Amino acid sequence: MKKGRLTLTALLSGLTLATAAQARDTQHLLPIQDAMNAPAAREKLDPNIRFVFADAPRAEVIENHGNFVTNKKTNAFNKSDEEACRWVMLSALLSLQERVRAEGGNAVINIESFYKQNVMASQSEYECHAGALMAGVALRGDVVTLR
Repeated sequence: MKKGRLTLTALLSGLTLATAAQARDTQHLLPIQDAMNAPAAREKLDPNIRFVFADAPRAEVIENHGNFVTNKKTNAFNKSDEEACRWVMLSALLSLQERVRAEGGNAVINIESFYKQNVMASQSEYECHAGALMAGVALRGDVVTLR
């Protein structure tokens, strides 16, 4: 009986490792503007709140409210990677938007991708990781009041 239990445990452990080894985590660098110009983004993002990526030009900062991180995941099942990534990017931007409102600012500047705490700063692209079931975007930026 012990030998049978040991064999079953070894088999299940092997299957678990094989499944984990086959898990997909595809990195995508996608256009920020595609995500921000999607119909859902145009509907939900407040035009009075500015999102400034990396070191893009911006107005003068008159008050700094702090640096904040958002890490969002979404269901990617039955969606293309790009579709899931656009959706989760919107979720991350909405999270930053709510932080701006809570802190009394009017912008998020120096926005950079921060997936697994790895910095990827770009004025034109964001990083998204997509798997068979989930897609994720992490952003970090400074909530400020611009002149």
